[in-house]
Amino acid sequence: MAFEEEQKIFDSFVRDKGLKHSGQRKDILLTFLKTEKHLTADELHALVKKKNPAVGIATVYRTLRLLCECRLSSELRLGNGAVRYEHFYGHEHHDHLICVKCGNFIEVMDPEIEKLQERLAKKEDFRLQGHKLLMYGVCRKCKQ
Repeated sequence: MAFEEEQKIFDSFVRDKGLKHSGQRKDILLTFLKTEKHLTADELHALVKKKNPAVGIATVYRTLRLLCECRLSSELRLGNGAVRYEHFYGHEHHDHLICVKCGNFIEVMDPEIEKLQERLAKKEDFRLQGHKLLMYGVCRKCKQ
C-alpha cells in the first residue's frame, strides 16, 4: 500500500509546526496507516515496538495528537474512558454502535441519519462542520 499523500500531509504539518520529523514518528505514522483498525495508543505502541523497540509510549501519544491535529486521524472516545484512534483522511464518514458489555463497536453508515442531522442544523441556522454519532447498547453476541 502506498501512503505518499498522507506522509506528505504529515511531513508538511510537522515542518509547519517547527518540529523535526524523526524516524520514530515515521515508524508510528506508517504503522498507524498500515493498520486499518481503531487502535488504542497502547495497541499502536505494541505494534511499533516490533519494528522499532526504542519507541516510547509518550512519543506514540504525541504523534497521535499530531495525526489528529492534521486530520489524518480522529479520536473515538467510547465512554468507558477508552480512546481509540481511527483513520480519518480519505475515509468515508461513518457512525458507531458501541456495546456497553464487551466494548465491541460496529461502524454504520445511513444516509437518512445524515439527512436528519443536516435538517436539524438548518432548522437551527447552524453551520455544521462535522459530527460524531456514538450509539450505546448491547451487541448481538452479548444479548445471547
